[in-house]
Formats: sequence, C-alpha cells, structure tokens
Amino acid sequence: MVDKSLIQSRRILGIDPGVNITGYGVLDQRANKLMIVEAGVIRGGKAELPGKIKSIYEGIKELIDSVNPDQVAIEKLYSHYAHPMTSIIMGHARGVICLAASQSDIPLYHYASTKIKKVLTGNGRASKEQMQSAICREFNLPHPPEPNDVADALAIALCHAYLGKEY
Repeated sequence: MVDKSLIQSRRILGIDPGVNITGYGVLDQRANKLMIVEAGVIRGGKAELPGKIKSIYEGIKELIDSVNPDQVAIEKLYSHYAHPMTSIIMGHARGVICLAASQSDIPLYHYASTKIKKVLTGNGRASKEQMQSAICREFNLPHPPEPNDVADALAIALCHAYLGKEY
C-alpha cells in the first residue's frame, strides 16, 4: 500500500457499469484528502442493446473529456450461475467503458465487488445499506446519493484511492 501523504494529487473516475444505468463518481485526491468533484449516471436509453451500448460509450467519452481523470476504476464482472446472460450483457457495457478509457490513454483498474466492500466496510459481503453508510460517512453526506449506482461508483473510486494504486 502506498503512503497517501506521498501522493501529490490525482483525479479518479469510478464507474459502476450497467447497460441501463452506468453510475460514475469523480474524486480528487490531494495528499490524504478526498473530495467529490462530480457524480451521476449515464443512461443507456430505451433503445435495443446496440443503441444502449453506443449511448454508454458516448457518455463515458464525453465524461472523460470533461473531467480529465488521471485514472479510471471499474467494478469487475460478476457472474451468478442462475443468471449467466446478465454477465454477458454487462460485459458489453464494461467493454465500451474500457475502450473509452484506453482510447484516452488513461490507466484502468478493475476491482471485484467483494474487494470494494471489504476495503470500505471490512466485510466483503456488506449490504447496500452498509456501503451507502460508508460513502455518507467518508464524505459527510446527509443521505446516500441516488440512484444506488452513483453510490456504488463513488465506492469504487474510494476503494481505488484507499488502495493507493500509483500512476
């Protein structure tokens, strides 16, 4: 783990990929201080899958161009044996997000949801409520960001900041 006091500053874009809703959170890290710059969602729209994927790609490219992150952190793909199609569809969203980051020459880091939960709460199987509480506590927020995808994206960026991945 890198001593956070050695890090001058960096901007981290955390992304919670989804085909219908992709959450994002942008954090500035200066020494050992973290600040939310921007957070929100990119919607896939009502189109069929190719249109949704195009909307996500264009939204991520526009976001990268506007916030100019130093690093991108994204949740790894998770596959539940009962719903294999969900992970296949989600792979499309992750693919265009990875492409957008790569085209902008931004380092991309992947984190399993259990790792993110463990880093933020100490429990790799933490509930949504526990994760939202951790985000509220870290950033002194009166209530969790809505929708949940935004809180998840902030958690991904925060996990990356805590782990101190160098750039």
